[in-house]
Amino acid sequence: MVNMKIKTQEISLDINNNFNLIKYDGPLMILISITCLTGIFVLYSASNESLDVLNRQIFRIFIAFTAMMLVSQIPTEVLRKLSPWGYIGGIILLSMVLWLGEFGQGAQRWLNLGIRFQPSEIMKLSVPMMIAWYLHEKRLPPTGKELIVIMVLVIIPGLLIARQPDLGTSLLVIAAGLIVVFLSGIPFRYIFSLIILCIPSSLLLWKFMKDYQRQRVLTLINPDTDPLGAGYNIIQSKIAMGSGGIFGKGWTNGSQVQLEFLPEKNTDFIFAVVGEEFGLLGVLTILTLYILIIGRGLYIASNASDLYGRLLAGSISLTFFVYVFVNTAMVIGLMPIVGIPLPLISYGGTSMVTLMIGFGMLMSINSNRKLVAKK
Repeated sequence: MVNMKIKTQEISLDINNNFNLIKYDGPLMILISITCLTGIFVLYSASNESLDVLNRQIFRIFIAFTAMMLVSQIPTEVLRKLSPWGYIGGIILLSMVLWLGEFGQGAQRWLNLGIRFQPSEIMKLSVPMMIAWYLHEKRLPPTGKELIVIMVLVIIPGLLIARQPDLGTSLLVIAAGLIVVFLSGIPFRYIFSLIILCIPSSLLLWKFMKDYQRQRVLTLINPDTDPLGAGYNIIQSKIAMGSGGIFGKGWTNGSQVQLEFLPEKNTDFIFAVVGEEFGLLGVLTILTLYILIIGRGLYIASNASDLYGRLLAGSISLTFFVYVFVNTAMVIGLMPIVGIPLPLISYGGTSMVTLMIGFGMLMSINSNRKLVAKK
Protein backbone atom coordinates (compact mmCIF):
# COMPACT_ATOMS: atom_id res chain seq x y z
CA MET A 1 0.00 0.00 0.00
CA VAL A 2 2.82 2.36 0.91
CA ASN A 3 4.60 1.61 -2.40
CA MET A 4 1.38 2.26 -4.32
CA LYS A 5 0.93 5.63 -2.59
CA ILE A 6 4.53 6.59 -3.37
CA LYS A 7 4.09 5.64 -7.05
CA THR A 8 0.81 7.58 -7.23
CA GLN A 9 2.52 10.66 -5.78
CA GLU A 10 5.41 10.31 -8.25
CA ILE A 11 2.98 10.08 -11.20
CA SER A 12 1.11 13.13 -9.91
CA LEU A 13 4.37 15.08 -9.59
CA ASP A 14 5.41 14.10 -13.11
CA ILE A 15 2.08 15.29 -14.51
CA ASN A 16 2.36 18.59 -12.64
CA ASN A 17 5.96 19.10 -13.77
CA ASN A 18 5.07 18.38 -17.40
CA PHE A 19 2.11 20.76 -17.20
CA ASN A 20 4.35 23.46 -15.74
CA LEU A 21 6.70 23.05 -18.71
CA ILE A 22 3.94 24.25 -21.05
CA LYS A 23 4.30 28.00 -21.51
CA TYR A 24 1.07 29.96 -21.53
CA ASP A 25 -0.50 33.05 -19.97
CA GLY A 26 -3.61 32.20 -17.96
CA PRO A 27 -5.41 35.58 -18.03
CA LEU A 28 -4.78 36.06 -21.75
CA MET A 29 -5.87 32.50 -22.52
CA ILE A 30 -9.15 32.96 -20.60
CA LEU A 31 -9.95 36.29 -22.27
CA ILE A 32 -9.25 34.93 -25.76
CA SER A 33 -11.33 31.82 -25.08
CA ILE A 34 -14.32 33.83 -23.85
CA THR A 35 -14.11 36.13 -26.89
CA CYS A 36 -13.92 33.20 -29.32
CA LEU A 37 -16.87 31.46 -27.65
CA THR A 38 -18.84 34.69 -27.89
CA GLY A 39 -17.90 34.86 -31.57
CA ILE A 40 -19.24 31.34 -32.18
CA PHE A 41 -22.48 32.32 -30.43
CA VAL A 42 -22.86 35.44 -32.62
CA LEU A 43 -21.77 33.69 -35.84
CA TYR A 44 -24.48 31.05 -35.44
CA SER A 45 -27.12 33.77 -35.72
CA ALA A 46 -25.24 35.77 -38.38
CA SER A 47 -25.02 32.68 -40.61
CA ASN A 48 -28.78 32.08 -40.34
CA GLU A 49 -28.16 29.20 -37.94
CA SER A 50 -25.90 27.34 -40.37
CA LEU A 51 -24.19 24.40 -38.63
CA ASP A 52 -21.86 24.00 -41.61
CA VAL A 53 -20.47 27.52 -41.16
CA LEU A 54 -20.27 26.99 -37.40
CA ASN A 55 -18.37 23.69 -37.71
CA ARG A 56 -15.85 25.21 -40.14
CA GLN A 57 -15.25 28.14 -37.80
CA ILE A 58 -14.79 25.85 -34.77
CA PHE A 59 -12.23 23.83 -36.73
CA ARG A 60 -10.39 27.04 -37.66
CA ILE A 61 -10.38 28.19 -34.04
CA PHE A 62 -8.92 24.81 -33.04
CA ILE A 63 -6.14 25.20 -35.63
CA ALA A 64 -5.53 28.77 -34.48
CA PHE A 65 -5.33 27.77 -30.79
CA THR A 66 -2.91 24.98 -31.71
CA ALA A 67 -0.73 27.48 -33.60
CA MET A 68 -0.85 29.85 -30.61
CA MET A 69 0.28 27.18 -28.16
CA LEU A 70 3.07 25.99 -30.46
CA VAL A 71 4.41 29.54 -30.93
CA SER A 72 4.15 30.23 -27.19
CA GLN A 73 6.69 27.44 -26.57
CA ILE A 74 9.32 29.13 -28.77
CA PRO A 75 11.86 31.14 -26.72
CA THR A 76 11.90 34.89 -27.41
CA GLU A 77 15.55 34.65 -28.44
CA VAL A 78 14.61 32.21 -31.22
CA LEU A 79 11.78 34.50 -32.37
CA ARG A 80 14.26 37.36 -32.54
CA LYS A 81 16.72 35.35 -34.66
CA LEU A 82 13.93 34.25 -37.01
CA SER A 83 12.62 37.80 -37.51
CA PRO A 84 14.71 38.83 -40.57
CA TRP A 85 14.11 35.47 -42.25
CA GLY A 86 10.37 35.76 -41.68
CA TYR A 87 10.42 39.24 -43.21
CA ILE A 88 12.42 38.12 -46.28
CA GLY A 89 10.17 35.09 -46.73
CA GLY A 90 7.09 37.30 -46.51
CA ILE A 91 8.43 39.68 -49.17
CA ILE A 92 9.11 36.70 -51.47
CA LEU A 93 5.57 35.38 -50.96
CA LEU A 94 4.06 38.82 -51.62
CA SER A 95 6.08 39.03 -54.85
CA MET A 96 4.80 35.58 -55.86
CA VAL A 97 1.22 36.78 -55.41
CA LEU A 98 1.69 39.33 -58.21
CA TRP A 99 2.49 36.52 -60.68
CA LEU A 100 0.93 33.36 -59.24
CA GLY A 101 -1.78 34.71 -56.97
CA GLU A 102 -5.41 33.65 -57.23
CA PHE A 103 -8.17 36.18 -57.73
CA GLY A 104 -11.02 36.54 -55.28
CA GLN A 105 -13.57 39.34 -54.79
CA GLY A 106 -11.87 41.47 -57.46
CA ALA A 107 -8.36 41.27 -55.99
CA GLN A 108 -5.30 39.07 -56.41
CA ARG A 109 -4.53 38.34 -52.75
CA TRP A 110 -4.43 34.56 -52.40
CA LEU A 111 -1.55 32.12 -52.89
CA ASN A 112 -2.10 28.38 -53.22
CA LEU A 113 0.95 26.31 -52.24
CA GLY A 114 -1.03 23.25 -51.23
CA ILE A 115 -2.70 25.47 -48.63
CA ARG A 116 -4.62 28.55 -49.78
CA PHE A 117 -3.65 31.61 -47.72
CA GLN A 118 -3.04 35.37 -47.85
CA PRO A 119 0.69 36.26 -47.55
CA SER A 120 -0.33 39.78 -46.53
CA GLU A 121 -1.54 38.35 -43.21
CA ILE A 122 1.98 37.08 -42.49
CA MET A 123 3.38 40.60 -42.86
CA LYS A 124 1.14 41.87 -40.05
CA LEU A 125 3.54 40.05 -37.73
CA SER A 126 6.71 39.91 -39.83
CA VAL A 127 6.99 43.69 -40.20
CA PRO A 128 6.87 44.56 -36.46
CA MET A 129 9.16 41.59 -35.73
CA MET A 130 11.67 42.92 -38.26
CA ILE A 131 11.58 46.49 -36.92
CA ALA A 132 11.93 45.23 -33.33
CA TRP A 133 14.88 43.06 -34.42
CA TYR A 134 16.52 46.03 -36.17
CA LEU A 135 16.19 48.25 -33.08
CA HIS A 136 16.85 45.77 -30.28
CA GLU A 137 20.61 46.43 -30.04
CA LYS A 138 20.56 50.11 -30.95
CA ARG A 139 20.40 53.13 -28.70
CA LEU A 140 16.97 54.65 -28.46
CA PRO A 141 15.42 56.81 -29.69
CA PRO A 142 16.44 55.90 -33.25
CA THR A 143 18.48 58.35 -35.31
CA GLY A 144 17.32 59.93 -38.55
CA LYS A 145 19.34 57.44 -40.61
CA GLU A 146 17.82 54.52 -38.72
CA LEU A 147 14.33 55.94 -39.27
CA ILE A 148 14.96 56.05 -43.02
CA VAL A 149 15.94 52.35 -42.96
CA ILE A 150 12.79 51.55 -40.97
CA MET A 151 10.58 53.47 -43.39
CA VAL A 152 12.03 51.47 -46.30
CA LEU A 153 11.39 48.19 -44.43
CA VAL A 154 7.80 49.24 -43.78
CA ILE A 155 6.96 50.74 -47.18
CA ILE A 156 8.19 47.81 -49.33
CA PRO A 157 5.56 45.30 -48.05
CA GLY A 158 2.99 48.09 -47.86
CA LEU A 159 3.36 48.84 -51.58
CA LEU A 160 3.34 45.16 -52.55
CA ILE A 161 0.08 44.62 -50.65
CA ALA A 162 -1.45 47.79 -52.10
CA ARG A 163 -0.74 46.43 -55.60
CA GLN A 164 -3.06 43.43 -55.04
CA PRO A 165 -5.06 45.74 -54.40
CA ASP A 166 -5.70 45.62 -50.65
CA LEU A 167 -5.39 49.14 -49.31
CA GLY A 168 -6.86 48.31 -45.90
CA THR A 169 -4.36 45.56 -45.09
CA SER A 170 -1.55 47.66 -46.57
CA LEU A 171 -2.29 50.50 -44.15
CA LEU A 172 -2.56 48.05 -41.23
CA VAL A 173 0.84 46.53 -42.04
CA ILE A 174 2.39 50.00 -42.24
CA ALA A 175 0.69 50.94 -38.96
CA ALA A 176 2.07 47.79 -37.25
CA GLY A 177 5.61 48.82 -38.22
CA LEU A 178 5.15 52.47 -37.24
CA ILE A 179 3.78 51.47 -33.83
CA VAL A 180 7.17 49.87 -33.08
CA VAL A 181 8.84 53.17 -34.00
CA PHE A 182 6.43 55.06 -31.74
CA LEU A 183 7.20 52.71 -28.84
CA SER A 184 10.94 53.19 -29.37
CA GLY A 185 10.64 56.73 -28.02
CA ILE A 186 10.79 58.68 -31.28
CA PRO A 187 11.17 62.43 -30.62
CA PHE A 188 8.03 64.56 -30.90
CA ARG A 189 9.50 66.60 -33.77
CA TYR A 190 9.62 63.46 -35.91
CA ILE A 191 6.01 62.64 -35.05
CA PHE A 192 4.96 66.18 -35.94
CA SER A 193 6.89 65.99 -39.23
CA LEU A 194 5.18 62.69 -40.05
CA ILE A 195 1.75 64.24 -39.44
CA ILE A 196 2.64 67.14 -41.76
CA LEU A 197 3.81 64.68 -44.43
CA CYS A 198 0.50 62.83 -44.23
CA ILE A 199 -1.30 65.78 -45.83
CA PRO A 200 0.48 65.70 -49.24
CA SER A 201 0.75 61.90 -48.96
CA SER A 202 -3.03 61.59 -48.69
CA LEU A 203 -3.42 63.66 -51.87
CA LEU A 204 -0.92 61.39 -53.63
CA LEU A 205 -2.73 58.33 -52.29
CA TRP A 206 -6.03 59.66 -53.64
CA LYS A 207 -4.47 59.96 -57.10
CA PHE A 208 -3.40 56.30 -57.13
CA MET A 209 -6.62 54.95 -55.60
CA LYS A 210 -8.87 52.82 -57.77
CA ASP A 211 -12.36 54.10 -58.56
CA TYR A 212 -14.11 51.80 -56.07
CA GLN A 213 -11.73 52.93 -53.29
CA ARG A 214 -12.47 56.59 -53.99
CA GLN A 215 -16.16 55.79 -54.01
CA ARG A 216 -15.87 54.29 -50.52
CA VAL A 217 -14.37 57.52 -49.17
CA LEU A 218 -17.04 59.66 -50.85
CA THR A 219 -19.75 57.30 -49.55
CA LEU A 220 -18.45 57.77 -46.01
CA ILE A 221 -19.11 61.51 -46.30
CA ASN A 222 -22.67 61.06 -47.58
CA PRO A 223 -23.92 57.47 -48.00
CA ASP A 224 -27.41 58.70 -48.99
CA THR A 225 -26.11 59.82 -52.38
CA ASP A 226 -26.22 56.16 -53.49
CA PRO A 227 -28.46 54.31 -50.99
CA LEU A 228 -28.90 51.22 -53.17
CA GLY A 229 -25.30 51.06 -54.39
CA ALA A 230 -22.11 52.19 -52.67
CA GLY A 231 -23.96 53.52 -49.62
CA TYR A 232 -26.09 50.42 -49.05
CA ASN A 233 -23.69 48.62 -46.68
CA ILE A 234 -23.21 51.57 -44.35
CA ILE A 235 -26.92 52.46 -44.28
CA GLN A 236 -28.01 48.89 -43.45
CA SER A 237 -25.28 48.59 -40.83
CA LYS A 238 -26.40 51.80 -39.10
CA ILE A 239 -30.02 50.61 -39.14
CA ALA A 240 -28.98 47.33 -37.52
CA MET A 241 -26.89 49.04 -34.84
CA GLY A 242 -29.56 51.63 -34.04
CA SER A 243 -32.51 49.23 -33.95
CA GLY A 244 -30.94 47.10 -31.20
CA GLY A 245 -31.47 49.69 -28.49
CA ILE A 246 -30.05 48.94 -25.05
CA PHE A 247 -30.93 45.26 -24.68
CA GLY A 248 -31.20 44.17 -28.33
CA LYS A 249 -33.87 42.18 -30.16
CA GLY A 250 -32.63 38.85 -28.87
CA TRP A 251 -30.41 36.10 -30.21
CA THR A 252 -31.38 35.04 -33.78
CA ASN A 253 -34.18 37.66 -33.77
CA GLY A 254 -32.43 40.46 -35.68
CA SER A 255 -34.54 41.48 -38.68
CA GLN A 256 -31.61 43.03 -40.60
CA VAL A 257 -29.67 39.80 -40.15
CA GLN A 258 -32.33 37.16 -40.66
CA LEU A 259 -33.96 38.93 -43.63
CA GLU A 260 -30.59 39.30 -45.40
CA PHE A 261 -30.59 43.12 -45.44
CA LEU A 262 -27.18 43.32 -43.74
CA PRO A 263 -24.29 42.54 -46.14
CA GLU A 264 -21.16 40.58 -45.17
CA LYS A 265 -22.81 39.81 -41.84
CA ASN A 266 -20.50 36.83 -41.15
CA THR A 267 -17.30 38.81 -41.64
CA ASP A 268 -16.82 42.59 -41.90
CA PHE A 269 -20.22 43.60 -40.47
CA ILE A 270 -20.66 41.02 -37.72
CA PHE A 271 -20.33 43.81 -35.14
CA ALA A 272 -23.66 45.16 -36.44
CA VAL A 273 -25.18 41.74 -35.65
CA VAL A 274 -24.02 42.17 -32.05
CA GLY A 275 -25.55 45.65 -31.93
CA GLU A 276 -28.93 44.56 -33.31
CA GLU A 277 -29.42 41.33 -31.37
CA PHE A 278 -27.68 42.15 -28.07
CA GLY A 279 -28.00 45.94 -28.03
CA LEU A 280 -25.75 48.42 -26.27
CA LEU A 281 -25.04 45.93 -23.46
CA GLY A 282 -23.75 43.36 -25.94
CA VAL A 283 -21.57 45.94 -27.70
CA LEU A 284 -20.09 47.10 -24.38
CA THR A 285 -19.42 43.49 -23.36
CA ILE A 286 -17.46 42.81 -26.56
CA LEU A 287 -15.52 46.07 -26.24
CA THR A 288 -14.73 45.28 -22.58
CA LEU A 289 -13.25 41.92 -23.59
CA TYR A 290 -11.13 43.67 -26.21
CA ILE A 291 -9.94 46.30 -23.72
CA LEU A 292 -8.92 43.58 -21.25
CA ILE A 293 -7.00 41.67 -23.95
CA ILE A 294 -5.18 44.85 -25.03
CA GLY A 295 -4.48 45.76 -21.41
CA ARG A 296 -3.01 42.33 -20.71
CA GLY A 297 -0.84 42.62 -23.81
CA LEU A 298 0.48 46.02 -22.75
CA TYR A 299 1.17 44.66 -19.26
CA ILE A 300 3.27 41.88 -20.80
CA ALA A 301 5.05 44.47 -22.95
CA SER A 302 5.87 46.72 -20.00
CA ASN A 303 7.33 43.79 -18.04
CA ALA A 304 9.26 42.14 -20.89
CA SER A 305 12.84 41.18 -20.08
CA ASP A 306 14.47 42.75 -23.16
CA LEU A 307 13.95 45.54 -25.67
CA TYR A 308 12.92 43.20 -28.49
CA GLY A 309 10.16 41.69 -26.33
CA ARG A 310 8.90 45.10 -25.21
CA LEU A 311 8.72 46.50 -28.73
CA LEU A 312 7.15 43.38 -30.26
CA ALA A 313 4.60 42.83 -27.47
CA GLY A 314 3.64 46.51 -27.50
CA SER A 315 3.20 46.47 -31.27
CA ILE A 316 1.07 43.29 -31.26
CA SER A 317 -1.18 44.73 -28.54
CA LEU A 318 -1.64 48.16 -30.13
CA THR A 319 -2.06 46.70 -33.62
CA PHE A 320 -4.87 44.55 -32.20
CA PHE A 321 -6.42 47.80 -30.93
CA VAL A 322 -6.15 49.25 -34.45
CA TYR A 323 -7.99 46.20 -35.89
CA VAL A 324 -10.81 46.62 -33.38
CA PHE A 325 -11.03 50.39 -33.87
CA VAL A 326 -11.04 50.24 -37.69
CA ASN A 327 -13.74 47.54 -37.85
CA THR A 328 -16.07 49.08 -35.27
CA ALA A 329 -15.60 52.59 -36.71
CA MET A 330 -16.33 51.22 -40.19
CA VAL A 331 -19.54 49.52 -39.04
CA ILE A 332 -20.95 52.69 -37.45
CA GLY A 333 -19.95 54.86 -40.43
CA LEU A 334 -16.95 56.72 -39.01
CA MET A 335 -14.47 55.19 -41.47
CA PRO A 336 -14.61 53.94 -45.06
CA ILE A 337 -15.26 50.24 -45.70
CA VAL A 338 -11.82 48.61 -45.89
CA GLY A 339 -12.59 44.92 -45.45
CA ILE A 340 -11.07 44.45 -41.99
CA PRO A 341 -12.79 41.65 -39.98
CA LEU A 342 -13.68 41.93 -36.30
CA PRO A 343 -10.84 40.13 -34.45
CA LEU A 344 -11.65 36.69 -32.94
CA ILE A 345 -15.32 36.99 -33.87
CA SER A 346 -15.65 37.35 -37.65
CA TYR A 347 -15.78 34.25 -39.82
CA GLY A 348 -12.40 33.49 -41.38
CA GLY A 349 -9.28 31.36 -41.15
CA THR A 350 -6.10 33.20 -42.14
CA SER A 351 -6.77 36.29 -40.01
CA MET A 352 -7.72 34.12 -37.02
CA VAL A 353 -4.49 32.09 -37.24
CA THR A 354 -2.42 35.28 -37.61
CA LEU A 355 -4.00 36.81 -34.52
CA MET A 356 -3.45 33.66 -32.47
CA ILE A 357 0.20 33.41 -33.53
CA GLY A 358 0.60 37.00 -32.31
CA PHE A 359 -0.94 36.07 -28.96
CA GLY A 360 1.40 33.07 -28.83
CA MET A 361 4.31 35.50 -29.16
CA LEU A 362 2.91 37.51 -26.25
CA MET A 363 2.82 34.35 -24.14
CA SER A 364 6.38 33.50 -25.16
CA ILE A 365 7.58 36.98 -24.17
CA ASN A 366 5.82 36.71 -20.80
CA SER A 367 7.28 33.23 -20.17
CA ASN A 368 10.75 34.51 -21.00
CA ARG A 369 10.31 37.26 -18.39
CA LYS A 370 9.44 34.65 -15.75
CA LEU A 371 12.49 32.54 -16.63
CA VAL A 372 14.79 35.55 -16.38
CA ALA A 373 13.24 36.50 -13.03
CA LYS A 374 13.91 32.99 -11.66
CA LYS A 375 17.58 33.21 -12.64
